[in-house]
Amino acid sequence: MTAAEISRIAGVTRATVSNWRRRHADFPAPTGGTDTSPLYDLGAVRAWLGSRGHTQVADPREELRTAVRLQTSDPDSTTGRIAFVLTLARRSPDETAALADLTDAELAARASEEVAGLLASLPGPAPASPLFSVPDGTTLRALLRCVREAGGPAALTVLAERELEDSAATGVYGTPEPLAQLVAALLPAGVARVLDPACGSGALLAAAAGRGTTELLGQDSVPVQAQRAAVGLRLAAPRAEVTMRIGDSLRADAFDGLTADAVVCNPPYGDRDWGHDELAYDPRWAYGVPGRSESELAWVQHCLAHLVPGGWAVLILPPATASRASGRRVRAELVRGGAVRAVLALPAGAAPPLHVGLHLWVLQRPEPGGPERRSVLFVDTAGASASEAGERTPGGPRTGASRVSVDWAGLTARTLAQWGAFTADPDRFTADPGTARTVPVVDLLDDLVDLTPARQVRISRTEVDPAELSARTETGRRELTEAARALLDAADLTGWTAPGGSVREWRTATASDLARGGALALLRTVPDTKGPEPEEGASAAAPVLTGADIARGTGPTGDPAELGPATATAPVIAAGDVLVRAIAGGAGPMARVADERDAGALLGPQIHLLRPDPARLDSWFLAGFVGSAENVAGASTGSTVLHVAPGRLRVPLLPLDEQRRYGEAFRHVHRLRARARQAARLAEETAALLADGLTGGALLPTEGPPSVTAGPSADTEPA
Repeated sequence: MTAAEISRIAGVTRATVSNWRRRHADFPAPTGGTDTSPLYDLGAVRAWLGSRGHTQVADPREELRTAVRLQTSDPDSTTGRIAFVLTLARRSPDETAALADLTDAELAARASEEVAGLLASLPGPAPASPLFSVPDGTTLRALLRCVREAGGPAALTVLAERELEDSAATGVYGTPEPLAQLVAALLPAGVARVLDPACGSGALLAAAAGRGTTELLGQDSVPVQAQRAAVGLRLAAPRAEVTMRIGDSLRADAFDGLTADAVVCNPPYGDRDWGHDELAYDPRWAYGVPGRSESELAWVQHCLAHLVPGGWAVLILPPATASRASGRRVRAELVRGGAVRAVLALPAGAAPPLHVGLHLWVLQRPEPGGPERRSVLFVDTAGASASEAGERTPGGPRTGASRVSVDWAGLTARTLAQWGAFTADPDRFTADPGTARTVPVVDLLDDLVDLTPARQVRISRTEVDPAELSARTETGRRELTEAARALLDAADLTGWTAPGGSVREWRTATASDLARGGALALLRTVPDTKGPEPEEGASAAAPVLTGADIARGTGPTGDPAELGPATATAPVIAAGDVLVRAIAGGAGPMARVADERDAGALLGPQIHLLRPDPARLDSWFLAGFVGSAENVAGASTGSTVLHVAPGRLRVPLLPLDEQRRYGEAFRHVHRLRARARQAARLAEETAALLADGLTGGALLPTEGPPSVTAGPSADTEPA
């Protein structure tokens, strides 16, 4: 391990580690690396820290990541560790603690024995036995801690990272949980057998299992992904039958001849080596042979081939699939044959690649003698993105990509409402101009066969009522004026003074130190795969506060059903709690103080809760300091995704009356930020209304701009 990793484990700065090396003769000697970048033995460092009373504050995922990186990459060992996660996740806390007390030799022997019986249930050849030896003790202990404190899914993610770094697979992206839930919700209720031919980590199948699916089938070309999915699905859906296979579904279909009630898929994008030449005469291409650059349309037809007549498929596809000239003929046949039922556009940032607004294609395999499908539903949800989060506070952590905060609750509700209305009666669907519209099949079969939702839902000039638009514009102007006045009031910055001379310095303590002293409690929601199922109706009892809610400044919008069994053990938020987003980066605040609208909500899995003792800590003082960019950067671990270790956040040690003065100042900053967000949103909405009205002819400029007047109505001739 490097000096930087030592600092993360000990919860100190790099400079402190350098001082230890110079001042303490018994500090562990380097075991590798170079003079400028030495490497140290993890076990020796931990023993040295323990002998001096330094408690370990590293995030358990980071500790496991370090332990795995220090060992040679070995697919057999990775398979064994993944299987060991399944045994650990099923243990009680007492049983897990007993394992931690074993020696390295005893732990390696026990792990090898328990894993041996599970290997047959994992896809791929069985590794050699025994799987683990004494040198694996450090990694097994880190794995044990990660499963106990962060949950089995988090441990599986870390274990897969190393193998995925060495994998040649490209164009494969993970599916965020809210998107997976939306995909599953688009399927009919009660589907029993669901297949994912490019399952990755199994997120889409897990979402389907959450809606009652009892048989889950998956295949992936990357062995570690298939193994990870096999274990992850057994944890997420212990009552479901799971069948997982390794292989390229297009070239070597492990489920050849099998039909499912539904298929879900987030296939690899832009793959020109998908087997075009060798599969030219494949019977799956019922709608035409996909072009070499149209791998996505090959996946579309592969999914349709695995459906029972009338069965449904939902695929996550890049937007080019809807409009590329090389796919026009296949798209035309899919539309003409009635296989395409809907195309839904997502906002950029909803899923990787974050700069692209992906599409959801909803397909249905035609039934012999079934009803004629005369129209296709198009929904454009691009306006559901709440805020651009690519902006970065100076000095704040970098996330490696621009991100968009998506209002998943609103997007999901609107999308499912449109989809439900369409499936109930396609012929009587009421269009929502600019958002949703059904288009007759015959109108789609032109020279382009462009299935891009933004093009199909575009508002026609004749659909706009000038009087209505004028009224909406006036309402927007009035709300914007009120928001601007409120912003001016919040921008009163007269209660601030400069310290004079140099900046103020203070003594600080970590949140872990304060928790040990009883000044606050650290709480979080840990996925509980073996806990009791939530009671009937419990999902409607309390919403879930998410990290996106903190970033956007909204109330709780999460669905309790997404917590699964953890709903029974998730902490309940109380007014005065300090809530910190667990993933660093993006726009919006990192922390806030819970108010009455948050009280009673369940704590989401990507949030840390700090509950201060009001006699010792002021909530707003605590939130202001733990949410600062510098503090968050120092407490974050990871490379692409930065996880905040709450115990490492530092808090100044100040008297309570002084804390309250700082707290009131931070409360003022919070109001300023909220007013600015509201004013910016209203200004953008009002400007968009004016621009659309002017360009569409529904609003006319007057002689004294910027006033505008309503244009002629549809039934009035111009003078």
